[in-house]
Amino acid sequence: MAVDHASEHPRHPAHSVEQTIETVFRMEAPRVIAGAARIVRDVGIAEELAQDALVAALEQWPAAGVPDNPGAWLTTAAKHRAVDLVRRRERYARKLAEMGRDLETAPPHLDEIPDRVEDPEAIDDDLLRLVFTACHPVLSAEARVALTLRLLGGLTTAEIARAVLAPEPTVAQRVVRAKRTLAAKNVPFEVPYGPDREARLGSVLDVIYLIFNEGYAATAGDDHVRPALCEDALRLARQLAALMPREPEVHGLAALLELQASRTAARTGPDGEPVLLEDQSRARWNRMLIGRGFAALERAERAERAARATDGPRHGPYVLQAAIAACHAHAASYEETDWGRIAALYGLLAVRAPSPVVELNRAVAVSMARGPEEALPLVDALVDEPALRGYHLLPSVRGDVLARLGRGAEARAEFERAAGLTRNARERELLLRRSKGCGG
Repeated sequence: MAVDHASEHPRHPAHSVEQTIETVFRMEAPRVIAGAARIVRDVGIAEELAQDALVAALEQWPAAGVPDNPGAWLTTAAKHRAVDLVRRRERYARKLAEMGRDLETAPPHLDEIPDRVEDPEAIDDDLLRLVFTACHPVLSAEARVALTLRLLGGLTTAEIARAVLAPEPTVAQRVVRAKRTLAAKNVPFEVPYGPDREARLGSVLDVIYLIFNEGYAATAGDDHVRPALCEDALRLARQLAALMPREPEVHGLAALLELQASRTAARTGPDGEPVLLEDQSRARWNRMLIGRGFAALERAERAERAARATDGPRHGPYVLQAAIAACHAHAASYEETDWGRIAALYGLLAVRAPSPVVELNRAVAVSMARGPEEALPLVDALVDEPALRGYHLLPSVRGDVLARLGRGAEARAEFERAAGLTRNARERELLLRRSKGCGG
């Protein structure tokens, strides 16, 4: 799907290497941070060590060349710095001990640093440890999401702000305070188990989904999709499903991501331009991923039935969203989509996990199932919703509904407003094309 455009540009070796380093670091930063965090037990310091590794790459790669495995090079460089830091702490601790100081809070000796979590059920994956650490209950729900999107997703403050619909200064404060809190509380770098794992699960699922969404429809930049983020999120969802096989929502998330990822190749055209759902060639949808999604959804539904037998929760939000995605995957064409069922599922989702975004999606389904006349009041009810202020999909949906009602001039204005709000260049081009296609 991805097209390599490197050959289209003049050769500028130094500039090319710097671009390569920037791209590699953006892709590999979560793994670099996670590897360092397992040694130093502090995500804030681990992030600084990752930046040190980036500086070393900027200094060495232009002269020595880009290594065959640049991600491994960065991870190794950060881990070496982490080990050096722990050793310096140990030397300092020994000197203090010689002076008779009480060193109950001294960092662990290098020999005591475990290679893996000792819980036999845990997955030996530093990225998964990083997610659970950043989703520790000592942090607020908002801080957990912001920190994990920063550390694992590699998102900038601006991108996180767009993803969570919050002001940039607020997001920046959340990230800084979250790192300080984890360090102050000596939160262990591990995949927990038992009640502690269950307490963090909701935040972990939300964060993985947000990371996938940022890859599936990038909030900013020149690319409509960022496949590496989707792949990381999908891998984490699969591993989490293996870790917690009795949790319906874990399988629901895995099913949702498999089904959405199945459409990736059809979501962009030859030049990387976005392709709307109704215009996508379903022959390009990945049938293997669809099969995996159906299987994961079946596991989720079996787990839900078992949970209901013990008065457990019913119809979790990720299971419902996976069921909606399955409706699209089952349809042989856009026209054959069961929009009535999708609208009904969004109605259940609005009860189970109410949010303005869910209501906006429900309005789209209602528009397709029962007509734009019934959908427009639902969209208009969201116009003054504070959480959607600056959210480009609101005027985009409203423009689509108005266009279907034959109100071309109003639709054109809405698409233009949506284009002005998005930070993604590809999506802006699409919205402007849609505005030109309206009358008035």
